[in-house]
Amino acid sequence: MAESFFLLIATFMPLLLSPVAYFLGKRAGLAAVTWFSFGVLVISTGLLFVPASMLNGGRTVYSESYPWGQFGNFGLRLDGLSLPFAIINYIWFTVLIIYSKPYMNRKIIDEARSRFGGGKSTESTSVARGPAYAADAERRNDTSGIANTESGSLTTTTIGVEEQRYVNSQLGLYFALFMVFAMGTLGMVLATNLIEFYVFFELVLLPSFFLISFFGYGSRQRTGLMFFFWTHAGSVVLLLGLLSIGFFAGGFDYSTVRAHVSQIPAQWMSIIIFAVVLGLGVKIGGFLLHSWVPSSVAGAPTPVSILLVGIATYGILRIWLDLLGGNYVQYSLYINIWGLATMIYGGAMALMQDDIRKVLAYSTISNMGYILFGLGSGSVLGVTGATLLYVTSGLGKAILFMMAGSISLQTGTTSMSKLGGLAGKMPYTAVLAMIGLLTLFGIPPTSGFMSEWILFNGVLQTGVHDANSLRIALFGFGMLTTVLSSAYLLWMYKRIFFGKIPQELVNIRDSGRYITITMAALAGLTLIIGVYPDPFLTPITTYIQGMFHNSPAVLPLPSSGGSGIAVPLAKNIMFKSGNGFSSNAVPNSAAQMERINSGGAFASH
Repeated sequence: MAESFFLLIATFMPLLLSPVAYFLGKRAGLAAVTWFSFGVLVISTGLLFVPASMLNGGRTVYSESYPWGQFGNFGLRLDGLSLPFAIINYIWFTVLIIYSKPYMNRKIIDEARSRFGGGKSTESTSVARGPAYAADAERRNDTSGIANTESGSLTTTTIGVEEQRYVNSQLGLYFALFMVFAMGTLGMVLATNLIEFYVFFELVLLPSFFLISFFGYGSRQRTGLMFFFWTHAGSVVLLLGLLSIGFFAGGFDYSTVRAHVSQIPAQWMSIIIFAVVLGLGVKIGGFLLHSWVPSSVAGAPTPVSILLVGIATYGILRIWLDLLGGNYVQYSLYINIWGLATMIYGGAMALMQDDIRKVLAYSTISNMGYILFGLGSGSVLGVTGATLLYVTSGLGKAILFMMAGSISLQTGTTSMSKLGGLAGKMPYTAVLAMIGLLTLFGIPPTSGFMSEWILFNGVLQTGVHDANSLRIALFGFGMLTTVLSSAYLLWMYKRIFFGKIPQELVNIRDSGRYITITMAALAGLTLIIGVYPDPFLTPITTYIQGMFHNSPAVLPLPSSGGSGIAVPLAKNIMFKSGNGFSSNAVPNSAAQMERINSGGAFASH
């Protein structure tokens, strides 16, 4: 049994308290359920920071383990690979709880009006005056207009008793499902057992399906079914791969798989890797496996859209590169090509969209392509950049999706052909959205610069070192694809915030404080990480360098004093004292890496 329970409590507290959130929302309304859910996630996130501080204080692994019968051990592990995924996801969930307060309240009230045939005469007056009046009424706490989404109260002059009950019930259900979604995401990242990983993976899919089906846009039941069909089909393929690993390795614990990976027959290893990458690739939304992404991401509520795609990246890193590892170099080039195809397809499709949410849905596909591009680099530098890019591109994407939600609330549309000139009316939204754009561009001082610089250097490093003209060509096309990404994002920004404003939007204003503050929080975080990336970059690079210590074909980090390929800025970032970490920070022996993998003296047992 573990002596400490930080990870166990952080993981399961949202699940255990989700029924409380439901009944609290149903009985007490929006404000109560919002602040209760926010408090639960703040505590859970704070508990994560305790073992995370130990890792940055010199430890390499923090783990908790509990007997789990024939499946092995039920464990929760925080190390250099799981730390960035765990921390950033719980930060997103916590911030998005606050964002959901006005966003979901307004959305559910609109559905209540439609379901119950509209509100009273005062409501019809406010609706007739358009979104500009509604937005202004929101700020003035005007009880003669729409529901006050800022304070969370629902005025009796807006909706009736039955509508009020419906709204409260739906709010309780939304926040309860959102907390289960958070639990599944964290459990998947911290898992130390293949079956445990799969159980949590499925627990991510279920609340996602219900959140889309109950609270999405358009044909949401159809969209939810498409999401469930694609992702569940992928999870079945993944399960077959995981069961095969456990069968040949003699157990499902990660430690058992590492110790007996050599027992997996070579002919089976290729099939297993294909099953794992294919199963997880569906959830990533890679090219040819992406069909569900545009409709699901565009059709889900904004807080869900932000979290719907990408977490399966961790599965590829942990299960293939970390546990199986041996065949990585053999297949890395194919992942590199797949990533480039995903980048180009997502960017080209985004350029042809009119709806902001569709642009961002295809942008999400393109962003996943960048991560796959780095994962296929065949170098520690490229894999490090891809891992950090999950954090940085996620921040940029989150800000832009929140922008889309804000614009939808204030204008009633996300069609760019019906927008324009909003920079003067929504200046805070425009500035924060630009920070999100710069993050996805990879422009300093945002966090995107560091991850993209390291990623592309890793791809080029392998091409030059191996004198591989194909890899060098892929690097060149990858760099050109960044121009495509810049084009569709700048085109979107121009159409929304510049030009002539439509007459019906001349009176709109920025969204309320909850929307603006949450966007500003993520914008501030991307700037902080851009200036000081060490809390994420140091553990990531330390772990990934150790992960490949027995794989001589994988290019290590460039030596601070050696010859090799010239990557001066990346070397300065990672080796210059005071601005990163020295080459001594990485494991340099098999014994040291074994201690990292097993938990060694740092595991809490």
